[in-house]
Amino acid sequence: MSILFGLGQYNPKELFDDVETIAVIGCSSNPYRTSNHITKYLIDQGFQIIPVNPNETEIFGLKCYPSIDDIPENITVDIMNIFRNKKYTDETVIEIIEWADRRGQKPIIWTQLDVSTDSAKQKAEENGLTYIKNRCIMVDHRSV
Repeated sequence: MSILFGLGQYNPKELFDDVETIAVIGCSSNPYRTSNHITKYLIDQGFQIIPVNPNETEIFGLKCYPSIDDIPENITVDIMNIFRNKKYTDETVIEIIEWADRRGQKPIIWTQLDVSTDSAKQKAEENGLTYIKNRCIMVDHRSV
C-alpha cells in the first residue's frame, strides 16, 4: 500500500480502499467518550472492529480484548487506531511494533487528535510501519 506522499501526506481514499479491520486501542463502552462514537461510526461503515481495552469485556456486541496480544492470531489488522492518553503513546507504539514482528503483520499506526508524539512516530517509521499523526479517522473517512 503506497499511501504516503511527500512530507507525511497521504491519500485517504487509497488508504480506506485497502482497509478491512481496525483495532481500536482504548475503545470505551461509555457513549460520552469519543472512542465510542467513532467506533460506532466505523462499524456502521462496514469495517471489522476489534475493541481493545483491559477494562471492558464487550463493546457494541463485540468481544473486547484486554491487549493487542489477545487478538486472535488468525486476524489480520490493517490499522491500529490509538485512543489513549498521549503519555501512553510511546509504550503503545512499542507494543504494536513487537506485536507486528511476532505476527508478521504491518498495520498502519493511527493516532487520533493530540495523541501522537514525535518519538512514537520515529519508532514506528524506524520499524517500517506507516504512522498517521494526530488525525481523526472518522473525519478522514468521511472525506472520501
